[in-house]
Amino acid sequence: MKEKALAFLTLFTSMSTLICCALPALFVTLGMGAAFAGIVTKVPQLIWISEHHLLVFGVGGILLVLGGLIQWQARKLACPTDPKLAEACKTTRSWSPMIYLVSVGIYLVGAFFAFSGPLLAP
Repeated sequence: MKEKALAFLTLFTSMSTLICCALPALFVTLGMGAAFAGIVTKVPQLIWISEHHLLVFGVGGILLVLGGLIQWQARKLACPTDPKLAEACKTTRSWSPMIYLVSVGIYLVGAFFAFSGPLLAP
């Protein structure tokens, strides 16, 4: 149960890093700044996430590291003997690394737009 909750939190925090930093940059780059302004008026929580991006990235990074450690430790654990549970275990194990890598990728894209991207702007 802890692993599922941590996986969910990891994906949630990595998505919040993408929403706080990469999404606004994408909208402005595509000339859709007004559309993003409309989104912000409907979902004002996006402003809080953007203002506290250091906290969001810190928590997200910690959860990603913890999720990676848990996956690394569980990679060789035995699956249950029940055929249905064993199949679910194998399916989960095959998808879990891909979902983790997607989460890390989302986190890195968000980190680029939050920290490196502004340094590249003229």
